[in-house]
Parts: sequence; structure tokens; C-alpha cells
Amino acid sequence: MDCKARLASLTQTVALINGADSLDFLLKNLAETACAQIGWEMSSIMSIDVEHGFAHVLARHDPTLLQHELPERWELATSPALVALKRNQQVYIRDIRESDEFHAYRIESYKRDYRTVLVIPMKCVDFGGKPMVLTLLSREVKEISNEDQLVLDMVVQLGIAAVGQERRVQSAQQEALRQDQALKTHTALLDHALAEQSVLSLCELINTQLRIPMVVVDFTVSDLVAWRTPNSSLFDDITWQAEVHRIFGSQISKIAKDLLERKGPCETILRLDNGTDFIQFPVRVQPLIVDASTVGALVIFKQSEPEDLLDLLMLDSARFALSVMMMRSFIRFSFETRTQAELFLEIIESRWRDQADVMIRAKRLGFDFTRSHKLLVIGLFSDKREPGNMIDLHRALVRIVDGKNSGISVLNAAGALVCFCPLQPDDTPERLQKLAKLVAREVGSYLGETPVVAVSQICTKLSDYAEAWDRCQRVVAIARSLGQTGALSMQDFGPLPMLASAAGVDEVQQFLADVLGEVIEHDRDKDTPYMQTLEIYLRERGRSQSAADALGLHVTTLRYRLKRIEDLFGINIEAPESRFSVELAIRMHQMIANS
Repeated sequence: MDCKARLASLTQTVALINGADSLDFLLKNLAETACAQIGWEMSSIMSIDVEHGFAHVLARHDPTLLQHELPERWELATSPALVALKRNQQVYIRDIRESDEFHAYRIESYKRDYRTVLVIPMKCVDFGGKPMVLTLLSREVKEISNEDQLVLDMVVQLGIAAVGQERRVQSAQQEALRQDQALKTHTALLDHALAEQSVLSLCELINTQLRIPMVVVDFTVSDLVAWRTPNSSLFDDITWQAEVHRIFGSQISKIAKDLLERKGPCETILRLDNGTDFIQFPVRVQPLIVDASTVGALVIFKQSEPEDLLDLLMLDSARFALSVMMMRSFIRFSFETRTQAELFLEIIESRWRDQADVMIRAKRLGFDFTRSHKLLVIGLFSDKREPGNMIDLHRALVRIVDGKNSGISVLNAAGALVCFCPLQPDDTPERLQKLAKLVAREVGSYLGETPVVAVSQICTKLSDYAEAWDRCQRVVAIARSLGQTGALSMQDFGPLPMLASAAGVDEVQQFLADVLGEVIEHDRDKDTPYMQTLEIYLRERGRSQSAADALGLHVTTLRYRLKRIEDLFGINIEAPESRFSVELAIRMHQMIANS
């Protein structure tokens, strides 16, 4: 080929590259051009998979008319391609049939009738990141002139340009597709947020559109959703979701809420306890906010490849859609529970007049007063009754009882949480007692301290609920005064606490102070045994000798001590009225001390 023809052939190749034809076509044209430029017969362009030990044919020029199957890959151990890559220079084999290397090539040279082999590293990679080489075959033994070498170098540069051009074209196409996808995703998320859909269904939509591993925490229902695993070497997607549900969910929720309250949006190392060890993930925690209220959080797991601009835009769309849906759910929940609580307060405060009207309103709000009910009243300590705590705890308690499929309603009324429990015809006391213990345990886990859960008697008519509420409030008050927690009812305390409850805790304390206050104070300050003397004397039913023996005293000493108590404190233990008051006070004092 003369110089003019060579230039024309190369110019045509450049035009093809600029014309953005497919890469397969361009590579095949380059292989053909290389042969035409130096007068060789066959050529191919291959990608080299060093890791697996094979060379794969990407394009081939072979004008042979005989139809025979050609190999599409070569073992690198039998190919000069690996040598060319390692040396980063071309390998020229003048006559492969006389070479002791590359046995497979020598055998194929007889089948395909070629002698000279030239392998040139192209100094570029395919779309899989594998290096590429240009291989030329000649039927005759040929030398390579300087002019041939210059032309081949130009062909290789054109190959590099073709791969780079195709890479840019595909990148632009992918970017355009992603931009279109981002716009469609933004629209779909907004449509979903405005429709009557659930947070879970929105999360499923986000999962299909975003490749970023994350956990959505919904503070409005104390729930969270996970899908993609943050580390595929530790968990697959299904296992990760199961572990989040089983053990990691509560940890992630608490950490996210604490971080947002203390620091706001931030990056941190998330340490999760799997029961035997700690695993760590770098994360970014972002709030889900509507009208200055934090309704949830996104816990985004950082990956080796940073998010690009489109990922961040879609992430913002997802945050906005999730915030809107959570706030709408929160407002709906707050309205429903507020109206339920208002009706409940009207009933327990006996402010209702028309029973038929109450029954209709109750049915509209999900209460069926034609059925019998019991109340579970969860008494909280004052520092746990902040509005934010009560709302979060209310939602968490709804989730707990919903899991029992029992039709239980949960109300926030008068500083306590109330479970309104309908009874089944075949219900047993044990079922509700188990539920009360479950509520005490789960709420205690949520708060970090076990509350009092008071179980009421059965309510069969509207007027029963006021008495049931009052008795539960008294159970809570008694339990607090005795330092007891957990699932309790009035029967758990025996007669004395019920007597104390009937009088009121403050009155009991005043009664104890009036009867025994001076005795207790004197014993404490003077190290005297007067309380012990009164307790044992009354325990022995006023029998002086038995009481003296129990105290290790002489009877005369005991009588002197009782006279001394009467002189100091005005307690005449022999007078029936005084004896009853002192014995009652001592028993109540012991009850409180033992608790």
C-alpha cells in the first residue's frame, strides 16, 4: 500500500471514530486497517484476563474463505500476549513454526496457515478494566520496517482513541439515563407521599431507585425499615433485614435519636452489639423534619465509592417524601388518640349524661362499650411524662399491643397510658396478666426502668370505668409508696395497703408520723430500743413474760421500759384504743420498710 492509500485508510478510521459507531465495529475496522496498512493477512484485538489466565477475542479480521471454528479465548500460558503486557512492549515472532515457545500458536499456525506473529500492547483497557492487545498474523515470514512500525503505532493510538470515545459516549448516555431516572424518581416519590400510601411502601420504592444502603427510622411509630446490606461480606440483604428486626433495630433507633438531639446531622461510627461481639459501620445520620419537628431519621451507610450528585438529589427527594408521610401519620395519630382520650376522660370523670350519645361516639372512635373490658393503667414517674416522651412511648406501646392482634386501644390520659382491653367470652385472668407483664417488660426496656402496670377489675357498663380508673390510680400510688413495679392489682397488696389506699398515701404518712414519729426519731438519735419493744410486746399479745423472754429482759425491766415509753411519747399500750392505733401503725411501718 502506497503512502496516499495508507493516509486515506487511516483518515477513514478517524472518521468512523468521530462518527460514534459501535465499539465492536470500530475495533473490527482497526483490526482490518492494521492488516491493510502493513500487508499482513489476519489480526485480532483481545482483552487479557490476567486473574483467570485467559485472553478473550474482542474483534477479529480473517478473510479466509474456508469455514472453520476459531477459538474465542486463549490460555495465557500458551499466548505471547502476557509477555507483551509484562514487558510493556511488542512481541515479534519471525516464524512461529520454528519457535519452541507458545506451543498452541505453533499448532494453530498450520491449521490457519500463518508464520509471523506480532503482539502489541494497546495501553488501554476494555469496559471490564482488562488490558487490551493487538495481534497480527502473516502467512509469509515478514520483517517489520520502521515505516510499518510508525503506522502500527498510529493504529494503536486510534484504538486508544476509539475506546476512550466509546467510554465517553456510554458515560454520557448513562448520565442522561440517570438524570431521567432521578427526575422520574423525584416525581414518583412525591406522588407516593401525597397518596394514601404507607411508609413501608414508600421505603420499598426508594429501595428500587437508590443503590445506597440505609435504614429509615420512623420516630412517629417507633419503627424502622432496612433493605440493602451495608457489608455484603457480613450479611446478605435478607440476613441483614432479619438481624435489624431481631437485635439491631432498637440500637439503631436509640443511637440515631440521641445523635440528632445532641448534635443534629452528623457522621459517626455506628457500633452494634450482635450478642457476642461489636460490629462497626461508618454512617451519616440525617433527620427527617417537617415544621421544625423531627419525625424520623435516615441512617446512611458510607460506601467505598462516594455518592454522586444524582444520588444526593434522589436522597433529598426521598428524605422529603418520607418526612411528609411520617408527619401526616403523626398528625392523624395525634388527632385520633386525642379524641379517644377526651371521650375516656369524660367517662372516668362521670361527666357524661346521655349514655346513647356516648355509645355512638365511642363506636365512631373504635370503642365498643357493649363488650366487657379491663383497663391496664401504666403509671410513669414524673420525669418520664414529658410531652415528647409520652408521644414516643404511646406509639411504642401501640406497636406492642398491636402485635397481640387483640383489638386493644391505647390512650394517653391524665399523665398515664391506658390500654383499653376488650374481653373475649373464653378469656381467663391469666391472659391479661401475661399481657400486663409483657407491657411492663417492654415499656421498661424502652424507658430504662420498669413502670407500674395496674390491672383493673372487669367493666361491664359505663359507670364501672370511673371506679376501675380510681382503683388503678390507687394501685399505682400504693406501688410507688412501697417501691414496687411491674404488673399489679389491688389483690397483690393484701388488706393493709387497701386500707392505706382508701385513706390516701398522704394521710397514711401523717398517721404514722402522729403515732410513731417521735418514737422512731428518738430511737434513731439516742440508739434506744423502744420501737422494737413495742413490736415484740404487741406480737406476744401483751403477755409480759413472753415479751420479756423474746427481748432478753427481766419482766420488771420490760414494765419499766413500757412506762418510760408512756412518759416520753404518751403511748399507753394497755389502753385498747392506743394499742389498736400503735399496732396498726407498726404494721404499716413494717409494710413500707419491707418494700
